[in-house]
Amino acid sequence: MSHYKRYPAYKDSGVEWIGKVPEHWEVKRLRHAAALNPAPEWRELERQQTEYPFLPMEAIGEAGELDVNGRKPLDECRSGYTYFAEGDVVYAKVTPCFENGKGAVIRGLEGGHGFGTTELTVLRATAIDRDYLYALTFADSFRRPGASEMLGSGGLKRVPDEFVRNYRAAIPPIAEQCAIAAGLDRETARIDALIAKKTRFIELLKEKRQALITHAVTKGLDPNVKMKDSGVEWIGEVPEHWEVCRLGSLYREAVRTGDPSLPILSISIHDGITDDELAPEDRDRQIYQIEDRTKYKRVRPNDLAYNMMRAWQGAFGAVAVDGLVSPAYVVAEPSGELRSTYIENLLRTPMAVEEMRRFSRGIADFRMRLYWEYFRDLHVCVPPLDEQDEILVDLSHRGARMERLGETTERSITLLKERRSALITAAVTGKIDLACGYNA
Repeated sequence: MSHYKRYPAYKDSGVEWIGKVPEHWEVKRLRHAAALNPAPEWRELERQQTEYPFLPMEAIGEAGELDVNGRKPLDECRSGYTYFAEGDVVYAKVTPCFENGKGAVIRGLEGGHGFGTTELTVLRATAIDRDYLYALTFADSFRRPGASEMLGSGGLKRVPDEFVRNYRAAIPPIAEQCAIAAGLDRETARIDALIAKKTRFIELLKEKRQALITHAVTKGLDPNVKMKDSGVEWIGEVPEHWEVCRLGSLYREAVRTGDPSLPILSISIHDGITDDELAPEDRDRQIYQIEDRTKYKRVRPNDLAYNMMRAWQGAFGAVAVDGLVSPAYVVAEPSGELRSTYIENLLRTPMAVEEMRRFSRGIADFRMRLYWEYFRDLHVCVPPLDEQDEILVDLSHRGARMERLGETTERSITLLKERRSALITAAVTGKIDLACGYNA
């Protein structure tokens, strides 16, 4: 922040989390500058139209982005959803969305009115610039004390309305507010452009890695190898010496009684099967566990296990350690020499995922199940064992390089987001003078 100008004179704000503010700024409670959760005029809304824009939580970004394309009938909106109008400021009041900065100035509403998730708080500017108000609610000087005042338990903690009403904000004259907001738009746009560029790079890196895996597990590593038609549409041509067969000829279903001394392993869509038991606080969601561990299925290294309901989404993996899995999972044991990690890589290719979806049975996506009798009929291509090992080593080395590059890029994105947040906080607490520009 050293290249930005400071104001010539400061005074104590009397607020611990704000500190000193420019001498000519006011410090006042937010209720004197904005109306909290304004009520809708139902008769006027009924007169205008029968459905309105609707914002679920996922339609609100962490950098002021909005997707206002969702719609909901007005009759449904009466049941307790949050009302807002064009120009209002909204922010997520529930953890962790509040801490992550979800919020925006409402813009682009068809009809000028809309509704959203009940987990939104709405502020309507009455004596403050709306863009400056949004910056205030995004700043750490608002989010940190707000998070400390949350009420509730676990993942349902919320910032109470009383905190917002009584929040003491540093507020400059209106013309200066507008100039600060314009300066923040300019400066954050540069940061956001860098973040978008780096985010796109990570996406391309993931696509490249998937293409690398797909080619390796369906075509091999030798570019000069003689090819043959696999006879399977989703596989296409494969090296001539590879085998094309049903999974049922490579695996048999294994149902082993659980050993109480072994850890309970879990399967995730993106990461496959864990190598140890997750602590309750590390789980993405609370999962009911049976007390009697003998009811679980035992898995051994090199088994392939999958969640019947979510296999087509990627919930499967090669087992690396002795452990237990849910009795609702399917466990497959190799019938001969085979690397299940190779099969996992093959089944994670986009074409194989679609094939697993095609073989799953159910009336809707959330009810689709891949039963063993259908899973075993899936055709795969398999190289000799030594070539499986070569492919896995190659993928491990090249994948690790890409992963390191991705992690480095992710860290740089985190630093840019921290810089963005620090800039906004410094601007709305008067630590830098964005209204006057900055030193070149």
